[in-house]
Amino acid sequence: MAVLEHALLHVREGREAEFEAAVAEARPLIEASPGFVSFEIRRPTATGHAYLLLVKWRSVADHRDGFRQSDRYQQWRALLHPFYDPMPEVSYFGESL
Repeated sequence: MAVLEHALLHVREGREAEFEAAVAEARPLIEASPGFVSFEIRRPTATGHAYLLLVKWRSVADHRDGFRQSDRYQQWRALLHPFYDPMPEVSYFGESL
């Protein structure tokens, strides 16, 4: 059973282009993680709205205990977390109906 990680990424206004460049740099870090299945970030359709992050993992543990405890996550965090205000909350969802 795969799980879907969901987060709304509130990027500081005026830093969207920098954020998108940082995502391109950070993407291989998450893709190299055991249990990773797919990755998607959707742009907001209106200014000042959050980006939507969707990552599919084999399990919650692959994200929480694998990626988040890795050196790759520390690099991911250094690249992307400076853009967020506030910090995103992560939710997990099971299989589709």
